[in-house]
Amino acid sequence: MDHKRQIYRNRRVALLKHMRATTGGGLALIPTAPEVARNRDSHFPYRHDSYFYYVSGFPEPEAVVALVAAEDGDRHLLFCREKNPEREVWDGFRYGPDAAREVFGFDAAHPLGEMDSVLADLCCDRPALYTPLGLLPAWDRKVTDLINEVRGRARTGVAPPEHIVDVRQSLDAMRLVKDAHEQALMRRAALISSGAHRRAMATTRPGWFEYQVEAELAHEFLRSGAQAVAYPSIVAGGPNACVLHYRDNSRQLQDGELLLIDAGCEYQGYASDITRTFPVNGRFSAPQKDVYELVLAAQAACIAAIQPGGEFHDYHRAAERVLAQGFIDLGLCPGTLDEVLESGSYKQFYMHRAGHWLGMDVHDAGLYQTRGESIRLSPGMVLTVEPGAYIRPADNVPEAFWNIGVRIEDDLLVTVSGSENLTQATPRTVAAVEEACRRD
Repeated sequence: MDHKRQIYRNRRVALLKHMRATTGGGLALIPTAPEVARNRDSHFPYRHDSYFYYVSGFPEPEAVVALVAAEDGDRHLLFCREKNPEREVWDGFRYGPDAAREVFGFDAAHPLGEMDSVLADLCCDRPALYTPLGLLPAWDRKVTDLINEVRGRARTGVAPPEHIVDVRQSLDAMRLVKDAHEQALMRRAALISSGAHRRAMATTRPGWFEYQVEAELAHEFLRSGAQAVAYPSIVAGGPNACVLHYRDNSRQLQDGELLLIDAGCEYQGYASDITRTFPVNGRFSAPQKDVYELVLAAQAACIAAIQPGGEFHDYHRAAERVLAQGFIDLGLCPGTLDEVLESGSYKQFYMHRAGHWLGMDVHDAGLYQTRGESIRLSPGMVLTVEPGAYIRPADNVPEAFWNIGVRIEDDLLVTVSGSENLTQATPRTVAAVEEACRRD
């Protein structure tokens, strides 16, 4: 079995082991995402469900992984579309069950049309059924029908599973720590996205529209082998930089204002997530530079706080302290540091957390705290570090700071000794950003 197939099989083995340890075994059913119509007879580009892909590597729609943890041995099964030469002329290649079993390392693969009858047999007398709950309404109905089918066989001496468990809870902990294969893919995604941000800095000019900059990002993503954006790109000039999830990307960029870009590609199923802020004309004004360097200092404090064994929330607290003191120093928040932190007045200018998990999803799977206590960081976890400052016009804000929005975001891999910045290649300091924006 080749290395890539073994990676996915090992993940399935780990899930089966977890099932044995928690419920004495059972059946796991993990469907992929359905295709979604965009309009009339056109669909959105297909993107697999992350949980399904994590345990299968199988890229096609209309598929289900079934894993059996039983006394007579474990089984890895796949249900997928049959080969269909006529449809392949229109829609492209399909593996079909025989090739899928061989290529993706399953013990058996069945046509999707056989799934209902096979699953009803597999579901009998299992201690637990592991499946995503409340994710897809059509799948919830199928699970209900499956349980009722087994209940209907009660007179034959069989029983349905005693427990229904959301399989995502079991997989979240696995997905939280990235293996070497995942880390390599994320490094590549980060490198492509870093190149896109550098391209944006080098090409943007006053008078451009935000969507023209977005086109430069998309060009670099696709040119470098990324399959898609990891999330809709935010290209926010001037006052739009103070809108956290700005999406229109339609405004014309003006000389003397900042441009905030939050954009990252998806590479072979893994996301990157970078934010940079730079002057449209290539040079920071004094107030812009003051705010930018404050956010940069907050990010440096965040990165220093990311250590194995430390709490996830530690780096958010570090960001709050640095930013709150900076807002005091800039005359934006009156009072002492303790007073500003206690009152929360700094949240007028910084109102979000300092980061999130990153992986197959841009806001990746995994808890941030359990039983009221923060998750502890461990090597292999990947998270974003993204403090910011968003200064809207207000009576208590000097006009020189109006409409300055700055966010600086990098992707950090927790290591045994601290962290590795996967997006280090993206210009970050004032000098590096201005050099990247230099107009020759």
